[in-house]
Amino acid sequence: MFRRTVYWILGILEALLVFRLVFKLLGANAGSSFVSVIYSISGFFVTPFSGIFRTAVTQGIETKSVLEPATIIAMIVYALIAYGIVRFIGIGENPNQTTKETIKETPTETTKETIKETTTDKEIY
Repeated sequence: MFRRTVYWILGILEALLVFRLVFKLLGANAGSSFVSVIYSISGFFVTPFSGIFRTAVTQGIETKSVLEPATIIAMIVYALIAYGIVRFIGIGENPNQTTKETIKETPTETTKETIKETTTDKEIY
């Protein structure tokens, strides 16, 4: 449950950062309300990484294309942080614990039948 929550939050954050990256690269109008909301929300998460690399700007006929390396770095760092949190919290969990309890609660005959079916399946393949 916790793992899914962390990855769900990461997915939303990564989507915001991807929108920011694409909008900056394509020179989206910052006056648009949708683009403005994306820039303001994602700006909070990109700020710690701004200034690491220089931002590349290309002026076109109508738009200005901006490559923000800080956005790419933020995406990588936040993904690594989420992965680290999930791994750290998962250290205390035993993934086979529920399986062992289920096997202990089942009758002996059912367990033997399951083992026989598994052996038969392995021999066929």
